[in-house]
Amino acid sequence: MNDSAARLFGHLPDGRAVHEHTLDNGRGLVLRAINLGGIVTALRCLDRDGRAANIVLGFDELADYVERNPNFGTLVGRYGNRIAAGRFVLDGQAHQLALNDGANALHGGPSGFGKRWWVIERLPAHADGSVALELTLTSDDGDQHYPGRLDATVRYTLTPANEWRIDYRATTTRPTIVNLTHHGYYNLAGGGSALDQELTLNASRFLPVDATLIPGAIAEVEGTPFDFRRPTPIVARIRSGAPQLMLARGYDHCWLIDGGGRGELVPAARLADPVSGRVMEIATTEPGIQFYSGNFLDGRLRGSQGRAYRQGDGVCLETQHYPDSPNRPEFPSTVLRPGATFQSTTVHRFSVAQKTLPHQGDRP
Repeated sequence: MNDSAARLFGHLPDGRAVHEHTLDNGRGLVLRAINLGGIVTALRCLDRDGRAANIVLGFDELADYVERNPNFGTLVGRYGNRIAAGRFVLDGQAHQLALNDGANALHGGPSGFGKRWWVIERLPAHADGSVALELTLTSDDGDQHYPGRLDATVRYTLTPANEWRIDYRATTTRPTIVNLTHHGYYNLAGGGSALDQELTLNASRFLPVDATLIPGAIAEVEGTPFDFRRPTPIVARIRSGAPQLMLARGYDHCWLIDGGGRGELVPAARLADPVSGRVMEIATTEPGIQFYSGNFLDGRLRGSQGRAYRQGDGVCLETQHYPDSPNRPEFPSTVLRPGATFQSTTVHRFSVAQKTLPHQGDRP
């Protein structure tokens, strides 16, 4: 088993070298990641006929990741998703964050973790055959106006069971807020549109949003285009004209995972491509999952192998705490204090479904 290899991927404008590290579980699952943003540049898995394809969107050149990346494959922090007006109050002290999404702060600000250089270290192969990379980053006190120095560690592990496990840990020197996640754009077909793929979300509630995509009151999915409790092609309702879909130009909402947020892995989502047979199941310790249907991809970005990426060519399923939680005391807390450790785990399990044969009816 080839547990890890690295190659020079390029140099940042300041001269720092960026390497692409490869994990291979020996069973058809291959992950590649670079120092910049902890970005997963490729994730390859097999279809029902044993053919491999890259199932995440990305670029071939480092310059594209530096200059125009819409968070393809990035690690997100300090705070994934949006904080209204970039403001919050913690222990009676008001904090104004750097803004980068109109009037809001998004994904940690203009220089969030997805734009930082992470130290990547290959770990020894585990006795069970698992292989892993460990990524570390220190965010200084005041970085993007967040309080406290944050030391973050993220581990990417591939297991013999064709799982990609992400383990997050962080500590702080001052009370702060933390919401770490991964921002992969998935297309299980390996190309074309992902909107025909079937999505299941283990969630009976979601968060409607306002015009700036800040959540309002919790709502039930029953009877709405947001009910994915049964496998549903994404395309089935995305153009229904529902007001919430018009506001976000598609899906860009957080679902509240049924039974989630208790520190145990619970099922969150299942994405399946009927054509290739590829299936991705997601379990997480997080309370929420943000489903984003790639609404702002408009064909102007050319990605891997020169492909022009359009809306729906990749979809995001980001496990996380809820948007704007620092301003919503009724939401699970994202506060981290000195002496405590932020811990979170998300597991992506890959498999294949056999092709369903057409029903032939009863034969005499």
